[in-house]
Amino acid sequence: MSRKSKPNRRFGERASRKARDGAAQEGAAGRAKGSRDLRDKIAVLVAAAIVIALLVFGFVSFYRSDRSDQQSAVPPLAGSTAGPRAAIVDHLSLTHPNPTFIETATALLEQAGYAVDYYAGEEVTVEFYRHLPEYSHELLILRVHSARLLDKAGALTDPVALFTSEAYSQTRYLEEQRADRVRPVLYGYMREDLPRYFGITPTFIESSMKGKFDDTTIILMGCDGLRSQETADAFLERGAGAFVSWTRRVSAAHTDAATERLLQHLLSDGVTIQEAVTRTMAEVGPDPAYGSTLLVHPSEEPVAAVP
Repeated sequence: MSRKSKPNRRFGERASRKARDGAAQEGAAGRAKGSRDLRDKIAVLVAAAIVIALLVFGFVSFYRSDRSDQQSAVPPLAGSTAGPRAAIVDHLSLTHPNPTFIETATALLEQAGYAVDYYAGEEVTVEFYRHLPEYSHELLILRVHSARLLDKAGALTDPVALFTSEAYSQTRYLEEQRADRVRPVLYGYMREDLPRYFGITPTFIESSMKGKFDDTTIILMGCDGLRSQETADAFLERGAGAFVSWTRRVSAAHTDAATERLLQHLLSDGVTIQEAVTRTMAEVGPDPAYGSTLLVHPSEEPVAAVP
């Protein structure tokens, strides 16, 4: 009897141990499963947090990319002098540099009493144009590319866009692109293979520029500036006193020669803007390649440019 009970006890002990081991294993399995479930939940939460963070970052970056364009600081001026200021905006330095013209124009301006600010082509951005009236220049020489705008059918119109050196992007200045204040421009008509840049339109001058010109004389050396009066009128509405430009396309060499002569008459001879334009055209003539002539708007402008 006792011999039989011992195996039963051992069997009972083994069964008990198996039960305990099974329970332990089940408990361990349950804990492992619970741990895996917890890790899975944590991983899902972390992934969701990362996705949300990326979406927020993307939205903020996109918002800033469109708004930060409108918050750039005004470029520095040449000095702190309280006298009259003039500026040479030399966008053509990127494609048609002419240091001799810049030196001569600067000398004429300084001899006439102006402090001269020079802006090289890479500085000529959308933001530069936006703040241009705030720079307090009395004489503004825009040695910049300008080109006639295309309508929706692809035909050339008379108003022009002024070029920047800022590469065109569909994702920048979205509101102003929708309002036709900035447009993509290129150096050759109907040449989609060429790089595109931002250009500012007369609507930009009217609605996006900050501040007012203070009776500033503006000389636009680029093409077609006075093919129509729309670009000129936009500057005049912004406070300019007179606008000088060409009626058609003009070569860089011809506009440089004519503008140098124009400045001599304005600054050294002290004649009115209308008289300076008349004398310049009598001396240099229309552009030999395009027949473009230099005009002033309004044509009755009587004010001399000597401060």
